[in-house]
Amino acid sequence: MISKIIERGIKLDEIPIILEDYLNYMETIKGTSPNTTKEYFYDLRTFFRFIKTRYKLVGKDIPFDEISIGDVDMELIEKIGIQDLHAFISFTDKKLGNSNLTKSRKVASLKSFFDYLHSKVDLIDKNPASNLEFPKTDNRHPVYLTLEECKLLLNTILENNNDFFRKRDYAIVMLFLNCGLRLSELSSIDLNRIKGDTLTVVGKGNKERTIYLNQACIEAINDYLSVRPNEVFDKEALFLSKRRRRMSNRAIQHMIDRYLEKAGFDTSIYSTHKLRHTAATLMYKHGNVDIRALQEILGHENVSTTQIYTHIDDERLRQAVQSNPLGNINPKVDK
Repeated sequence: MISKIIERGIKLDEIPIILEDYLNYMETIKGTSPNTTKEYFYDLRTFFRFIKTRYKLVGKDIPFDEISIGDVDMELIEKIGIQDLHAFISFTDKKLGNSNLTKSRKVASLKSFFDYLHSKVDLIDKNPASNLEFPKTDNRHPVYLTLEECKLLLNTILENNNDFFRKRDYAIVMLFLNCGLRLSELSSIDLNRIKGDTLTVVGKGNKERTIYLNQACIEAINDYLSVRPNEVFDKEALFLSKRRRRMSNRAIQHMIDRYLEKAGFDTSIYSTHKLRHTAATLMYKHGNVDIRALQEILGHENVSTTQIYTHIDDERLRQAVQSNPLGNINPKVDK
């Protein structure tokens, strides 16, 4: 894990040993994905930089982003109380301009870190984050493509004259729109993960789940496989770049952005992740999918995450009210 952070230009001596131990624990014991582990590191680095500023351990002339946390030790950590945590969340709001969603992630990082120190390795007697509350988040409706807009996007892909790219890109978007995959899940698909009408993907926390493919997805994948090169660098990878290597997350994002823009969609609103929202929305609106089944398909750990899709169909709510047997009672007639 530490090597992945170093790859991004962070020196090993900039990471306190207690933080290094925690990050290794999260990835190797808890099974947290490398990307999530890096987010924990960034959040905690920001927190310790704030603490050093709050405790006046650095000069005022040092830019915040240049404050080193390599000297953070248990003596400093043991001084931290709930007031410091509240002050930090206030700082992320007023100084960093973080959204409630970003602040909630930072709260989760703090709670996880201090729980590790208190409950897992017994390095602190009291957990200062035990009563730290999450900021109230806005229940925003997910952005998604309508059924007709999905067809427009798919038809835009079919206009590509290059046989390989057309079939590859069509299969990718079909999987997004039908299965609700995360970007990392799609890019990591191996050939041996597809068996008949089932696809096994590795989601958050390295958890495997099985996704059932409909006929459109099966046909799109088989159509792509008919033009997929045999001599490649990444033999197991399903989706390949023009250099015959596994497509990266960024390459997939750029590809989808090009098609979205060509189809007339605003790429500042619509993105690869919105295709996942679209799949969930279409399944819920048109497939009468139970919320628990939708939770399984999307790989959500908590059903509360899935429930955002139950608030998107105003027509269904309207029909539900209209179906009430008391809805047609006329007080002037039914006396």
